[in-house]
Amino acid sequence: MNARTEPAEAEPDAPARPPLVRELLLVAGLFLVYKFGRRLASGHTGEAFRNARHVWDLERWLHLPGEGGVQSLLLHGDTLVHVANTYYATVHFPATAAFLVWLYLRRPGHYVWARRVLAAVTGAALVLHLAFPLAPPRMLAATGLVDTGRLYGPSVYGPPRTDALSNQFAAMPSLHFGWALMVAVGLIVATRSRWRWLWLLHPLLTLLVIVGTANHYWLDVIVATTLLGAALAVLRLPRHRPARTTGGPTRPRPVARPADRHRLVGAGR
Repeated sequence: MNARTEPAEAEPDAPARPPLVRELLLVAGLFLVYKFGRRLASGHTGEAFRNARHVWDLERWLHLPGEGGVQSLLLHGDTLVHVANTYYATVHFPATAAFLVWLYLRRPGHYVWARRVLAAVTGAALVLHLAFPLAPPRMLAATGLVDTGRLYGPSVYGPPRTDALSNQFAAMPSLHFGWALMVAVGLIVATRSRWRWLWLLHPLLTLLVIVGTANHYWLDVIVATTLLGAALAVLRLPRHRPARTTGGPTRPRPVARPADRHRLVGAGR
């Protein structure tokens, strides 16, 4: 079989797809660590509210725009705020999972990189959740914001004291935004369509939703962006060498020396 008839998929330098079972176990393990890690950070109610007041005062000192401006836009109609609550409750995990599945099937080299970045950001976030418990703005009376999930539904949280599924005092950083931004970055890097920049609408919508529903402060978003930027700076996308042709490496032609050329000319007479 020569180079013309050999199948194209036999390129030795193409990135290999990781074993499926191993990846499923790894991602499931990371998810469990994420859930149990958030539970370990619960129970610091007094400290969480003190930190919330400090964050709110710091945002005002920095002259950041008030979260209430975004929430007032959502409260113009029950339908809009209900859509925002639904987006907050249903898009976060499925969008990230679909992103990883697509990369695994279509861009295996990008998949490994994206999975490592998401794991690094999530791990760093869990450390901050433990070190800096933070009540969300919907719980802090000084913000003047309302809990849109509780008032308009749907809500993913129950009363903080009886909520055994999530840690509501883990507002900083916002993994909702950090994961959404990584999904957009990963799809922009992994695709070549001129429309790929529209993926930035996902983190933009997520930003408006998490702030407008009073689940996160602006500083939660800033810290999440900083963590993702650091992870992307450290965990660079590996560059794959261009695939070699299947016909084997080409050998350079030998250069004839002057004496050899003289003998060749004489032989042709």
